[in-house]
Amino acid sequence: MAAFLLGAVLLIVQPQIVPSRPAIISNAETTSPSVQRELLKKTSQKNDFKENIHSNGSCQQLPQTIIIGVRKGGTRALLEMLSLHPDIAAAESEVHFFDWEDHYRNGLQWYINQMPFSYPHQITVEKTPAYFTSPKVPERVYNMNQSMRLLLILRDPSERVLSDYTQVFYNHMQKHKPYPSIEQFLIKNGELNVDYKAINRSLYYIHMQNWLKYFPLDHIHIVDGDKLIKDPFPEIEKVERFLKLSPQINASNFYFNKTKGFYCLRDSGRERCLHESKGRAHPQVDTRLLEKLQEYFHEPNKKFFELVGRTFDWH
Repeated sequence: MAAFLLGAVLLIVQPQIVPSRPAIISNAETTSPSVQRELLKKTSQKNDFKENIHSNGSCQQLPQTIIIGVRKGGTRALLEMLSLHPDIAAAESEVHFFDWEDHYRNGLQWYINQMPFSYPHQITVEKTPAYFTSPKVPERVYNMNQSMRLLLILRDPSERVLSDYTQVFYNHMQKHKPYPSIEQFLIKNGELNVDYKAINRSLYYIHMQNWLKYFPLDHIHIVDGDKLIKDPFPEIEKVERFLKLSPQINASNFYFNKTKGFYCLRDSGRERCLHESKGRAHPQVDTRLLEKLQEYFHEPNKKFFELVGRTFDWH
């Protein structure tokens, strides 16, 4: 009887075991608790969604590779060039699943529905350049697939800042809206405006540190965007090897278009170039201001080189 009573007491005082939650819950702080619980169901369980299967044997599936950035680094060119490979199936538009809360709340089934139909031997790829600089994205991608292969394309940070401004400038011009000169963004109180978002996006080492918390460096292939523009084939060869693709893309798939001033693609006799919005001329910037911008990036670039174990031909 005494033994029975002792067992009952121990049963009562024994602490309840609370199942651990995926780390992804910390990324949903902007949503209500009920939405967070639903999001966990949608994003942490791999078997609660279905792959939409076509009668020809192809299906929509989660990507095995994501082009995570960087904005104005050449992500569209990289995706178009990579799509020359028959074993690549690429999502047409930028999905913004991991960085936009209203998309992320929809869960993995919604994400799958944005993917192209692909065959079992193909690699599905999506690109959203904003992923690289979004603090919450690395953990979310990791929670979906710890083995994800990531592609990051980078350019000279100073040039990237100018391209960033140029894109926004032309977007305003098309809508007949005035837009300040680049000097008004780069200079504040007589000094370089380091709070300018375009400058922050070019501080690669800060954003890279966030990704390396979740993915080893050998899961992130860095494409040299400046070299991709000047001579695309060697850079695409490296991407093929990183993704363990058979070497299908060759030098004859690229030709230099003198009118446009950059390389275009040739696939099965069909020639195509990137959209006219690509390769726009940058605004004229005072030489001293440009030198000040390049000087500002000198130390951050050095930190980035040390972080990834390689250097780039940046100013």
